Amino acid sequence: MVQNDSFLKDKHILAVDDEWDVIETIQEILDEAKVDVAQDFETASQKILQTQYDLAILDIMGVKGIKLLDKCVKRGIPAIMLTANSMNPESLMQSIKKGAISYLSKEHLSDLDSLINELLGAHNNGKPTWKLLFEKLGNHFTQRFGKGWKEDNKDFWNDFEKNWEVSRGIQERLLHDKNIIDKGI
Repeated sequence: MVQNDSFLKDKHILAVDDEWDVIETIQEILDEAKVDVAQDFETASQKILQTQYDLAILDIMGVKGIKLLDKCVKRGIPAIMLTANSMNPESLMQSIKKGAISYLSKEHLSDLDSLINELLGAHNNGKPTWKLLFEKLGNHFTQRFGKGWKEDNKDFWNDFEKNWEVSRGIQERLLHDKNIIDKGI
């Protein structure tokens, strides 16, 4: 049996949620990583500015998660949006547009370690994390949002799905381009 390396091991992660039980659950599930916590926007903002995290897990509602996402993106911190009450196509699209690497329902907290491990692995290897998420949880979105939920924003979703394939192709070519490799880029 081949054992996969954990991308979570020894990572420094920020978990932000206004519900203490959610924070405790995240800490328990991500026991391979060092997890800092914040329960409000101000504390989380300071931590993001003072520490270079490997990942941030941001609740959308109670802590102004979308504003925190902006701060994470500016600092180059990959962020996963976590939600229960904001689970809707609009917040999903906003998370994508603002630069999150994923978007998870709190219903999937029990799978958080394996999902994050796969997402970090994909992210570290330059693979599209959103494609991975939709392959794993696409049916969940359809159950929550209803059949045909992407139809209301068809242009966005068509461009989005096309771009994750195009972006991956460009990344792969650049990784093997001798002119770029020789320059150390």
